[in-house]
Amino acid sequence: MLNGNWQYAAQQRGDWVNRVKATGRRVPLRATLPRSEQGFSLIELVITITVMTILTLGVMPLVKVSVQRQREQRLRETLRQLRTAIDEFHRDTVGMVCAGTPGGGGLQGGGAQPPPGIPGVGGGFIDPRSKVVISDCTIFGIDNPDHYPPDLETLVQGVNVIPRGIGPGAAGGAGLGGSTPLSQQQLSTKQKVYLRAIPIDPITGKAEWDLRSSFDPADSTSWGGENVFDVRSKSKEKALNGEQYSDW
Repeated sequence: MLNGNWQYAAQQRGDWVNRVKATGRRVPLRATLPRSEQGFSLIELVITITVMTILTLGVMPLVKVSVQRQREQRLRETLRQLRTAIDEFHRDTVGMVCAGTPGGGGLQGGGAQPPPGIPGVGGGFIDPRSKVVISDCTIFGIDNPDHYPPDLETLVQGVNVIPRGIGPGAAGGAGLGGSTPLSQQQLSTKQKVYLRAIPIDPITGKAEWDLRSSFDPADSTSWGGENVFDVRSKSKEKALNGEQYSDW
């Protein structure tokens, strides 16, 4: 009875402590943690790595094709830029008269007149897009009567030009009607640049190109050196469409 009274008194004072009896069952630690703090099991890691590997193997070929397609597009644009510069240079030579070349008698006039019915000196048609004519005849050798650029460096360094319609001589170019002395023409000559720089081949990564002159056959593998009539890539690889880059 005294013991019961003592327990009752202890409960009233707040000194009573209830004992928790062990149930004998094990509670897993993982079940007590929130989902955000739980890790991955081995099987989950294996499945994740397998899926990522499959996706990577499928995407990589597509990435390579996309990169190659972009390089091919840049190559086409670069070839178009080079060929446009060559054609513009050649347009500016129509109408010039160089001493020592067939059908020419010098910038002073007195040479052969253009054939009847063909505008310009030397039998060439003057393109209305050409506003100047090249006045430096020393850049053309006797083996370059077509007056294409002698090399790509000439397009970058520039050549001396004068406006069409300046100077004495036959009609058409550096001898269109006028009375300006030759010495004054040379003093007033300006330099025209056709290329800012020799572009880099996107396929080879080098500023090197296969050149073809106007006297080389279409399937020629070497440059004759007379002039630069066309440019092609030095790459021997094949494009996505099966063509050789060197044939573009």
